[in-house]
Amino acid sequence: MQFSEAWLRALVNPPLNTTQLAHALTMAGLEVEGVADLTPGFSGVVVGEVLYCEKHPDADRLQICRVGVGETDSLPIVCGAPNVAVGMKVPCARVGAKLPGMEIRAAQVRGVESRGMLCSARELGLSQDGAGLYVLPADAPPGTDLCDLLALDDKVFTLKLTPNRADCFGMVGIAREVAAITGIPATLPKVAPVLQDTTDTWRVNVLESAACPLYCGRVIKGVNARAATPDWIATRLERAGLRPLGAIVDVTNYVLLEMGQPLHAFDLGKLSGALRVRWAAAGESLELLNGEKVVLAADMLVIADDAGPQALAGIMGGAPSAVGEATQDVFLEAAFFAPEAVAGRARRFGLSTDSSQRFERGVDYAATRVALERASALLVQICGGRPGPVVEAKGSLPERKPITLRLDRLARMLGFSMGTDEAALYLERLGARVAPAGDALLVTPPSFRFDLAIEEDLVEELARLRGYDAIPAQVPRAAVAMLPVSETLASEADLAERLVHRDYQEVVTYSFVDPAWEATLNEGGAPLALQNPIASHLAVMRTTLWGGLIDTLKYNLDHQQSRVRIFELGRVFHGVRAQEQPRRLAGLVYGPAQEEQWGSPTRAADFFDLKSDVQALAAGLEFERASHPALHPGLSVAVSRAGRQVGWLGALHPRLLSRFDLTLAPWLFELALDALTAQELPRYQALSRFPSLRRDLALVVAEDIPAASVLDVLRSAAVPYVRSVELFDLYRGKGVEPGKKSLAFRVVMQDTERTLTEAEVEGAVTRMVEAAQSRLQAQLRS
Repeated sequence: MQFSEAWLRALVNPPLNTTQLAHALTMAGLEVEGVADLTPGFSGVVVGEVLYCEKHPDADRLQICRVGVGETDSLPIVCGAPNVAVGMKVPCARVGAKLPGMEIRAAQVRGVESRGMLCSARELGLSQDGAGLYVLPADAPPGTDLCDLLALDDKVFTLKLTPNRADCFGMVGIAREVAAITGIPATLPKVAPVLQDTTDTWRVNVLESAACPLYCGRVIKGVNARAATPDWIATRLERAGLRPLGAIVDVTNYVLLEMGQPLHAFDLGKLSGALRVRWAAAGESLELLNGEKVVLAADMLVIADDAGPQALAGIMGGAPSAVGEATQDVFLEAAFFAPEAVAGRARRFGLSTDSSQRFERGVDYAATRVALERASALLVQICGGRPGPVVEAKGSLPERKPITLRLDRLARMLGFSMGTDEAALYLERLGARVAPAGDALLVTPPSFRFDLAIEEDLVEELARLRGYDAIPAQVPRAAVAMLPVSETLASEADLAERLVHRDYQEVVTYSFVDPAWEATLNEGGAPLALQNPIASHLAVMRTTLWGGLIDTLKYNLDHQQSRVRIFELGRVFHGVRAQEQPRRLAGLVYGPAQEEQWGSPTRAADFFDLKSDVQALAAGLEFERASHPALHPGLSVAVSRAGRQVGWLGALHPRLLSRFDLTLAPWLFELALDALTAQELPRYQALSRFPSLRRDLALVVAEDIPAASVLDVLRSAAVPYVRSVELFDLYRGKGVEPGKKSLAFRVVMQDTERTLTEAEVEGAVTRMVEAAQSRLQAQLRS
């Protein structure tokens, strides 16, 4: 919303300078996006009256003029403008005046003295019009400073309004707001009904009263469409960013800016039959005022006559019934269109009009007829004509229901107490009706404030009018208690920290991913498609975290990072409507196992590096060879805990390397987060004073038997004083049959109450060996 400060101060003039006024508006929620200074780039220019004019004897295109500037002696000025004529009032730059890029001095022009310069608008820097002299009003007093005459000592405000403040899309609304903020009464235009001078009317049928609850119109006969728009209206329009287009259109635009109510004028001579407010028939077309011909949809509201649509309701009028210089009779329209009947329609045609901008947010239905009377009065004043009676079709208008404002709740939400009288004063400044109701106020919002509907809205208004910077700062007080933390549960932060300590870095990737990733990494899955994706390659919700990790790996490789160790904690989405959103922990390892160093040779990270990292997350994880469509068939395992499969671990499948433009396969894992949080409660156990004993077992088993299976058998057969059984060597080769392998285990035994005898140790070892022989057909390697 753009407007002249002088126009605003004509309605309400608080004792604030421009900067203070802009700050007050911004702090009250009407953000001032900019203030443009209209102070001209010239000085010493006054109103001049051409008293005498004759052709220069030595130049075909020059005129010798005598110009009165309010002094006894007139000025001789040589002028080359084609429109110079005796009696006209024009800008006169006297000797010493400064114009953009020049200073005026006395000169001899082809032998004739010239003591000044008559100026065009371009020479003054007021516009690009340089075709002739800038013609001033005929009643402009000679000698008057041009800045004072044209009110150029003005500034233009630009407001960035939020969608809820549709009432401030007009000067009356902004003036009301300034009055409410500052407490200075506003002097708003007084609008009286226009006296009708004819009984002529035009029939109007509102067929869609829900979309158009109020429609007002009036016939005005015998207007002079060629009448000049008064300078004060033209100036205010131009400073609001609108170009004067003719008196009739200028009046409707002026009332739009003044009252925030869009209007439209039909050329009555171009209408055929009664006007009907209806939905368009699919396929109907209309040529708009901007010259664009549009095809209408069935959900677009139109104003139509017997010949078809004549205006796109709430958006733009149609060219077939547009007013022009030949117009003699007009039908002036002012209506209230429901926001939902207008919203979004203009954007389908790539339009954003002043009318649609206001109707989409909601105009003041109580001011619709007032705006019609205001426009009628201005039109008759400027163009003449005989106004007829107002035709009005009224349906069910919106209700402004009272809101109960509890003063104790107001104090709780603001953090300080506001007296009943003070709260009522602020609300009445907004135009609300306020009545006491015990310890509360019953507040009925004005018709122009659609955004006031609940108690919290009123609290916000009171804080805004009191001034956010005037609200006392209070240190919050609250009882602080430490929340219990279970030692049997590891938090997400604990798990993340364990990975960080193992040289991983945490990443956060998008939850919406490339559909091609999902098809590749989760064959047979059905990811949830987004209805309105921000990009075509981010069109589905992820069912695995691996896609984002691989994409992050690719980004790092493109930036010359050859060693990548990353993890992510996040949700995945399963089900047709993403009913299941489990949290997962996933990781990726690529490149060398360690940073390059002198202490050990560089080697690539392998399966066992990744397995070790995963085992550090939680105790009791079990690994079983299994196949996953995204993992290498020989280098992938299913991860289980307490008999439940909780995730996967392995290398990326070779067929996917080219798909992701990788030369080496990264190692990946993904685990259900809820399965990792349970952990053993630490328990005290006294250190034994007796020595521990170690025995090493080398068992030969079939190649396809996992070491974990052998460990499970040995541990299940161990007696209570066996403290640990661990694998420490794997051997294949000489002395071991083909198709078999030798696994070496370290068995540590210790009792807390006595020293173990040799017989007890041998008995425990024999028990474990026999269990392995019977259940796994293992052989003790000699």
